[in-house]
Parts: sequence; C-alpha cells; structure tokens
Amino acid sequence: MISNENTKQSWPVAIFDSGVGGLSVLRELRQRLPGEDYLYFGDQINVPYGPRGLEEVRGLSEAIVRFLLAQDVKLIVIACNTASAAALKALREAYPEVPIVGLEPALKPAVEHTETGVVGVLATPTTFEGPLYESVVERFAGDVTILKSTCPGLATEIEAGRWNGAEAERILRDALEPMLPLGLDTVVLGCTHYPFAFETIQKITGPNVRMIDPAPAIALRVQSLLAERELLNAREGEGAVRYLTSGQAEQMALRVEQLLGEKAEAEALRWQDGELRR
Repeated sequence: MISNENTKQSWPVAIFDSGVGGLSVLRELRQRLPGEDYLYFGDQINVPYGPRGLEEVRGLSEAIVRFLLAQDVKLIVIACNTASAAALKALREAYPEVPIVGLEPALKPAVEHTETGVVGVLATPTTFEGPLYESVVERFAGDVTILKSTCPGLATEIEAGRWNGAEAERILRDALEPMLPLGLDTVVLGCTHYPFAFETIQKITGPNVRMIDPAPAIALRVQSLLAERELLNAREGEGAVRYLTSGQAEQMALRVEQLLGEKAEAEALRWQDGELRR
C-alpha cells in the first residue's frame, strides 16, 4: 500500500453493505462531499445479513475490509447496521490507523424529537442482538418507550426491487400498525435498506410520524473525520463512483439506476476460501 500521505487525499472513500441498502448512505455522502471518489461494495451473494449470526457477519465484514484496504482507500463506511453491530469494534481494533465509520440505530435524535415518548425501531435481529444496540439504548433511551420490529423479509424485498410492492407493505403493516395505537410518533430506520421504502412507511403511519434516517449524520461524520486528517479531496466538480458486487454486476447496475437515478457499471467479485477475489 502506498504510504505517501499527500496521495491519500485522492484515494476513494469505501462503503460496503450486504447489498444495495448502503446506496442510501452513498447518496448522502455524495450530496455532502461531491468531490470525493467512492468505492461501493455490495455483498449481494450473501444478502441479507440480518438473519445471519454475529460471528458469520463478523467474518464476512473482516474479509471485505481486507479487500477494501488493498484498494488504497482512505476511510471505510460500514453502511450496514447488522455488520456494524457484529464487527465495528473488532475492525477498529484491528485497523486503528484507518478511520472506520459504522452505523448504530439513531435513537439519540429519535429521543430528542419524540413528543409522545414512544419510538419504534425497525432493524434486523442481529442488530438488536449486538452490544452496540444495547449501548445506544443505555445511553439515550432514558424514559422513552422503545417498540421493536425485525421486519422479516423486508430487506430481501427491497434488494429485489420491490421496495413499494405488496409484500413490503404487508411486512411494514405487520410491524407498524400494532405500534400506532401505543402513541408511536417517531420511527428509527435501523437498516440502510429501509429508507428506500419511505413511501410505503409513510402510507402506513401517516405524515405526522417522523422517520429518522441515520445517513445524513453518517455523511457529516465522514466529512469531519476527513477534515481532521486533512484528507478532503480538493477537486472541483463531482468525483467518480466504482461499484463492486459479489452478485451479478448487471443487477447491481440496475439497482443503482433505479435507486439513485443514474446509469452505472458494476464489477463482479467472487468469494473464494473466505476472501474476496476478482
């Protein structure tokens, strides 16, 4: 890996997720930091991560980070709540020289905004099981009532391009309708796939229930870390994005077009002996 610090300003910011959910984070990053280059990896052959155990997700995440670091990236965003719950602490300990930004359920802004004191959290089973979630609850939940749902199958529906389809709506109704009579006024989107189902969620909750998407806060954190390390790219104009997937390149390119509204090409990688290969 190149060690010249001056060259790092032009290195890309890496983002990875189990699939296309992290595109919601990439979208916010590009709005806040349009001059940066980005490297996006979706582990679509293994999506969704939610039903997988902590150890399995940690192993996948560690291998992905090893691959990304070999591409000369200056910062890594784990754009997946499940992977963050499973691997963020271990990855930061293993690579202290590289800033690694993870996601946690955005309970702090939810607690600050709720008027009824009833907050719903939509996240995966592994996210709820991880110590990161428990830490967030202990720090910020206070006297607020937290209602949880794992929305089984929702990430799969979104990954398949059916974010506003009938099955996605059924899953979300099962999750949200029992919460509404209890005074729900704020919903935490604890999976990066879920913001793409915003229309369906709002259809169920109505316009007076606030939704908390952590992506803007993540983009702000990335900007702050790059500025602290003098790694912001000074380029004028928009940077490039390189899309990688462990699934089908054509499917990744199609989802980018559908979700971000732009044409893209993607490169397919493969898993071999626990490592990502070209």
